[in-house]
Amino acid sequence: MQHSTDDRAPAADGTTPPAYIGRFAPTPSGPLHLGSLLTAAASWLQARSMGGRWLLRIDDLDRPRCPAGMDTVILRQLEAHGLEWDGTPRYQTACQPEYDEALEQLAAQDLTYPCSCSRAQLQQSALPGPDGPVYDGRCRTHPPEPGKPLALRCRAGTGMLRFVDGWRGLQQRDPATEVGDFVLRRSDGMTGYQLACAVDEHEQGITEVARGADLLGSTFRQIAVMRQLGWEPPAYRHGPLLLGDDGLKLSKQNHAAPLADEAAGTSLWSCLQQLRQEPPRDLRGADVRELLAWALQHWRPGQLLQPAPPAVETH
Repeated sequence: MQHSTDDRAPAADGTTPPAYIGRFAPTPSGPLHLGSLLTAAASWLQARSMGGRWLLRIDDLDRPRCPAGMDTVILRQLEAHGLEWDGTPRYQTACQPEYDEALEQLAAQDLTYPCSCSRAQLQQSALPGPDGPVYDGRCRTHPPEPGKPLALRCRAGTGMLRFVDGWRGLQQRDPATEVGDFVLRRSDGMTGYQLACAVDEHEQGITEVARGADLLGSTFRQIAVMRQLGWEPPAYRHGPLLLGDDGLKLSKQNHAAPLADEAAGTSLWSCLQQLRQEPPRDLRGADVRELLAWALQHWRPGQLLQPAPPAVETH
């Protein structure tokens, strides 16, 4: 499914803005579930409404977690729900040289250091942060313990990390106290998620990432990596998450039910409802092409805007 982007209007300085390129990046550790579909549909609609391309990336670096053939299952599920992608999917396992090169560039700038901390040590010494535990920087100032497997961490840097989220407004973190030095290469030699994702966005030319709010904390780490490598980060939108009856996010770890291809129309309708698009009731269970045509024609991303925080009076 190809879409033209040749009608882009020139910017105020006379230059042509880059074509919109979005993406969806599932991990093939299990089949897609309704929460996955919600994210994919939001990303697809945002890209298509901009006349842009929608790329697919398979985040399969953690091979022990990814059963053989699960990527094929995911591709089939996307097709069954009418979410066709552009080009050939990018597999992380085929891109290791690119990750290694980026890591070498960061090391050459003295932006990395080895870390021997165990999981138990990390749990005991971690500092509280808005997105989860923050590494206390122990191995930045103390030599790693000899004989222990070494991870490689990125120096988070100084100066506030800021970006304007398309759905959540201004987001900012202090890298020293709210982000912390994060892993670029795990102690088992596997490339870390934050580095791989940053490289992937750059290599695929992604202009905007639309994904779930659970990855908001990761966005700051990926922005830090991209800026340290001299790359311009994409724009970001962090959308809603689907919760189960237990109040937890629908996920493979929480045993969310896989999508049923025969119920694709009903699942898509439910996602559009969760995205506050108010799909007509008579389209529930309709053919996915009919549903997506309606959704694309009526796509209102502003419905997902989070309310601004209340003003604080100062005296």
